[in-house]
Amino acid sequence: MRLKRVRLKPPLEGFSVAVEDPANGRWVPLRAALARLGPAEPFPTLHTTAHDLIGFLQAGPAAQDEARRLVEKARAAGLDLQDTFEPTPLMPFQPLSFRDFMLYEQHFVDAAKGLVARFMPQKMRFIRLYEAIFGKPPKALRPKPIWYQKPIYYMGSHINFFTEGDEIPWPAYTRALDYELELGVVIAQPLRNATPAEAERAIGGFVVVNDFSARDVQYPEMTSGFGPVKAKNFANAMSAVVVTADEVLPRVESLQAEVRVNGQVWGRGSSAGMQHSLGDMVAYASLGETVLPGELMATGTLPGCSGMETGHWLRPGDEITLTIAGVGSLTNRIGQPEGA
Repeated sequence: MRLKRVRLKPPLEGFSVAVEDPANGRWVPLRAALARLGPAEPFPTLHTTAHDLIGFLQAGPAAQDEARRLVEKARAAGLDLQDTFEPTPLMPFQPLSFRDFMLYEQHFVDAAKGLVARFMPQKMRFIRLYEAIFGKPPKALRPKPIWYQKPIYYMGSHINFFTEGDEIPWPAYTRALDYELELGVVIAQPLRNATPAEAERAIGGFVVVNDFSARDVQYPEMTSGFGPVKAKNFANAMSAVVVTADEVLPRVESLQAEVRVNGQVWGRGSSAGMQHSLGDMVAYASLGETVLPGELMATGTLPGCSGMETGHWLRPGDEITLTIAGVGSLTNRIGQPEGA
């Protein structure tokens, strides 16, 4: 099920969860449909969750089943509810927190090579020679042993989030702005010290995430023993549409992804090859702490889907579109450097 958050027009006020009708592609705002069609009795769950996307996901199958019935009822009645809500995309929810993992070894290695190529090009000859002799990258370009044992993550900013159509700010302190295409996981149930199976059941939906990065700032921050901080927290973006977990989880390791900038393909990748499962990832986040509905987690960059891996770097004014098949797309324009 595809969901988004919409702002209702008068006489209704506030926000509503909208569901895409799979029969015709139209969006059905649940509150508007309830106002026209539904007395309280047939849709008890929707009457308490139709205003809040996270609440809707938390209600699980009960809310989804009622939403399907309401959408079918609206279609059968010939209702066109497109004039009941504003067309401007909205962020589907405000994350309570943002944890960004790194599940892909190939991304780690290729991004490390890209960093050397951009900022330490004199060392690339040694790397190529090492790989030619030993058939693998130098140890310095591979993850540390703990990465293979545990799903490591950093806590990003949950405040500076953007969505479809928003302009992304370019901080004055960076000259190497990069994109990172990631699969975002929306938590819908509270957890603490969860098993991987319990953690997977707590996933309510998925979004496309762009984890923007200031690469010239990231390297010195990471070598300090802390961070990343200013390299990451200035901007993240998520798609306006959330796809429910039941549609994505069965094929979560075979999703195809693509990056386009100004209409040109800059990268292609796949969700295959995770070092740790999503259940392991979310369970680790809950170890010794409470995870709440409305928290957002991301897998880390899908291999081949960042500029540092491919040698493509963003410029002011670029339009970037990230797509994950079966999940959705996310388009943003890059702003001018601050202070320019």
